[in-house]
Amino acid sequence: MNGPLRHALRTAAPPARRYDVLIVGAGPAGMAAARAAADCGCTVALIDDNPAPGGQIWRDGPGLSPPPAARRLRQAIATRPRIALFTQARVIAAPAPHTLLVENDETALHLHFRSLILCTGARELLLPFPGWTLPGATGAGGLQALVKAGTPVDGERLVIAGSGPLLLAVAATARRHGARIACIAEQASLLSLMRFAGALWRWPAKAAQAATLLDSHYRARSHVVEALGDDRLRAVRIRQGGSTVELPCDRLACGFGLVPNTGLAALLGCRLDAASDAVAVDALQRTSLRHVHAAGECTGIGGSELALLEGEIAGYAAAGADDRAGALLARRARWRSFAGLVRATFALDPALKALARPDTLVCRCEDVPLSAIRAHPDAWQAKMQSRCGMGACQGRICATASRVLFGWPLPTPRPPLSPARIGTLMQQDSAGPS
Repeated sequence: MNGPLRHALRTAAPPARRYDVLIVGAGPAGMAAARAAADCGCTVALIDDNPAPGGQIWRDGPGLSPPPAARRLRQAIATRPRIALFTQARVIAAPAPHTLLVENDETALHLHFRSLILCTGARELLLPFPGWTLPGATGAGGLQALVKAGTPVDGERLVIAGSGPLLLAVAATARRHGARIACIAEQASLLSLMRFAGALWRWPAKAAQAATLLDSHYRARSHVVEALGDDRLRAVRIRQGGSTVELPCDRLACGFGLVPNTGLAALLGCRLDAASDAVAVDALQRTSLRHVHAAGECTGIGGSELALLEGEIAGYAAAGADDRAGALLARRARWRSFAGLVRATFALDPALKALARPDTLVCRCEDVPLSAIRAHPDAWQAKMQSRCGMGACQGRICATASRVLFGWPLPTPRPPLSPARIGTLMQQDSAGPS
């Protein structure tokens, strides 16, 4: 890079904009927070890395339309002049107090704010097992996103394995697009599932939803053992109770639940809950930082109903309308009870930690097997000795899996939080006063 260009990149600060409330993440929680804060008279910026608001749960696709709740929130965001929506935008760094450096496909921006609301959602927990990197094997939520985006599955034989209500939702989505469900392997016991079903009368809408998702291929106390194939997936071995069965299939969708996305929160210095790795919040969704709130799955996995209420509470609280936020606490408590029931029902069996063999890849970006890292005391030592976590996903998959497998703490994030242009990275020190 020549001298004049280098100087220009260092001195040409990106545009700066100021808002009362900045919200990161435009899923249910972020959309609800934006509407609440704007209704209190605040100027609001809502940023998300997707092309349209809705998050993973309300993702659009060919032949798909979001549910009524999503359409109402999108309309509210589009029609409120106080809300500025930034789509396909990624947070790169927090270069100064009350400031985030954000990049989209065209430019970089310094966004200054009085209050920040983190609605960064969650990601799938993927645990390694033999064959999990074969073409045709994906995460459960990953397959759902692919199908919604138009990936054809018509006529394909599909095995879904792991744990949690997402498995049935993925099966329903794939079935609507012509897939043939061979098995839905749920690791939770039949007794746990029966207790779960027996408690759903407290949430009638969830009971009705569960009834529509029931599938004759659903098997309790079942989990994946191995994916088989050469150049791609050909079959899956499933442990069902005391026996092992081999099922021919074209796709395997495997997910062991969700984990909160807390990278930005940790970078900012927000306290995380030691037991759940979620962002710790108080009754009004405030974090340990006075000017930062958090809502939705990043504060604990609870579903869209809970996320909507938490987002609304956070939006009101960030706007200083604590009385309006407090009026929602009883409704939030009801859905937090449901989230607790889900966590208890689908808690992972410790046996799932033993699926991987010594030669099973844990870090698929850098081809690092279990044998190369399991003797290390933490993720940092494993990275230094084996390059585990240095690949394209920057440890989002392998570090999360290692947290479950070995009990390692999650690595402390550092900027850039997302891949960024060199010019953007050189603007981290030009944020200016906030």
